[in-house]
Amino acid sequence: MIFSKFERMTAWRYLRAKRKEGFISVISGFAFTGIALGVATLIIVMSVMNGFKTELLSRILGLNGHVMIVAAPGFPFTNYTTAVQEFQNMKGIQSAVPMIERQILVSSGQTAEGAMVRGISAQSLASQKILSDALQGVDASLFEGDVVVLGERLAHKLGVVKGDEVSLISPNGKVTAFGTVPRIKSYEVVGTFNVGMYEYDSSFIFMPLEAAQKYFSLNGAVSQIDITLQNADELPLMREMLEESVGIDAYVYDWKQTNAAFFNAIDVERNVMFLILTLIILVAAFNIITALIMLVKDKGRDIAVLRTMGATKGMVMRIFFMDGAFIGVVGTLIGFGLGVAFCAHIESIRQFLENLSGRELFSAEIYFLSQLPAEVNWTEVCVVGLVSLLLSFLATLYPAYRAAKMNPVEALRYE
Repeated sequence: MIFSKFERMTAWRYLRAKRKEGFISVISGFAFTGIALGVATLIIVMSVMNGFKTELLSRILGLNGHVMIVAAPGFPFTNYTTAVQEFQNMKGIQSAVPMIERQILVSSGQTAEGAMVRGISAQSLASQKILSDALQGVDASLFEGDVVVLGERLAHKLGVVKGDEVSLISPNGKVTAFGTVPRIKSYEVVGTFNVGMYEYDSSFIFMPLEAAQKYFSLNGAVSQIDITLQNADELPLMREMLEESVGIDAYVYDWKQTNAAFFNAIDVERNVMFLILTLIILVAAFNIITALIMLVKDKGRDIAVLRTMGATKGMVMRIFFMDGAFIGVVGTLIGFGLGVAFCAHIESIRQFLENLSGRELFSAEIYFLSQLPAEVNWTEVCVVGLVSLLLSFLATLYPAYRAAKMNPVEALRYE
């Protein structure tokens, strides 16, 4: 659509409201502000949902493999060294980590908490980048013997620091004539870790693999092997290959299985939020309709004069179309800027608001992460912009059509 200089000048003149047209200007301002806030809010919410999913996924896969091969109860992997070597030689596998994972009760003498113990070698501990970067005061050389590394939040709950001792209590103890006696053993805390995910920081304990084998009486065996793939997209194919390579005494799980409900819930919430927040832009588009209809009514005499001077219906329609389109385009662009800028500084804004209000706005216990993430997906941002512009343009059609259909004789008669 090509607009003439006359049409552009007239449209711009109508946008600059005079004193008597102040109410129309206020409504236009509401429409403009509504579109900007709607676009910004939609970008922020979608970016936070994307960041939330990405951060959770990176931490889950940073501490766990893409595929877990778990031994059946009563049949631990005794020949795991050979199995690990075979897995690592398979094409498409980056690493295979043998480990022991059990639920226990940990006590500091002051209090007790349920926890998950993971026995892992010092070499494997250092190879997991997210975990090795999160370790506080722990060197690989310290990770041997009767020692443990606690999640930072778990250490706070127990009231222990580096150098203190904690007792691990396992219900699977020795069987005696008087029943099963729980297995209890003390271990020195050589450090803590903070991966930024509440579930791990508040309930996980790492201990040397040999110490875990001794504590759980596995006699040189492990309970599972975590496999990390070179390409996560090859998960279905690699899982099928691994299922064929293991026996009937083992189960094969992948990270999508173990976290399916969680990530499906995030995707559903994300899609619902997109639909709900799009209604904000829709409401702002209705404000454009209201503002333009009032503007058309107010400019009835001007339209009649333009028509008698030779302006066509198409010219009148394009004039008012430009007025509405201007509100939509500028509102969308400002919303873009606000949304992207907010996402870039979202953690600083969160901390500022928490300090200002004195309340915790992003609880790690509820949202799993200790920081508020945001990841801008530019494809989604473009979709939000196109939706906003489409609704804005559609909102201008009826008022513009009504202006073009106005009878100049009737307009001048009633003036």
